[in-house]
Amino acid sequence: MAQAVAHAPAHGTNTGIENRKLLMWLFLGSECLFFGSLIATYMVFKFDVIARGVGPFPHDVMINGVLHHGILDIPTTSASTFVLLMSSLTMVFAVYGAQHARPTLMKLSLLATIVLGLVFLGFQVYEFVTFVHEGLTLSTNLFGATFFLLTGFHGTHVGVGVLYLISMLAASMRRNGLGADAGAHVEIAGLYWHFVDIVWIVIFPLLYLMP
Repeated sequence: MAQAVAHAPAHGTNTGIENRKLLMWLFLGSECLFFGSLIATYMVFKFDVIARGVGPFPHDVMINGVLHHGILDIPTTSASTFVLLMSSLTMVFAVYGAQHARPTLMKLSLLATIVLGLVFLGFQVYEFVTFVHEGLTLSTNLFGATFFLLTGFHGTHVGVGVLYLISMLAASMRRNGLGADAGAHVEIAGLYWHFVDIVWIVIFPLLYLMP
């Protein structure tokens, strides 16, 4: 009886979605609203900073006949974006391995995703330090305040995701691994990780590519 209860499937909801997955979707929906407000705030104050003529500026801008070079480093951020997108691919492999009883593939893919996430965070730390050395801080202008808030908040989500995946990898090393429900556990973690990647796909062109 105890064994039957231990391996019983998780309860679903009226929507046909498992409780834990539904809760993750609800959480991600609320995060969409939060990120949406941060992105909108950044876009408003980005152009306000250019109008006020208070640098450093995100992109090259001509003010009173003087060319001011932008502070954003597109090539470096493009490389970090590629790294984060590749982490989504390794996360897909992790979910596949968990759902098809291939624990080695799952563990290696989780490890690869963790490493790629840390590399992305390394790029972000480098960017922040470089900007501070060039005179852009939270208190320099509204562009700096909204930029650091938005990208820093996203970086925090990536950091939380890395810790989440580390806990999953550590749990998979136990004698019983992640149990009979490993596929669901890793899939839910994958939902969070893919959300973080999708948010960056929106942030990157709006912040870095749109002049």
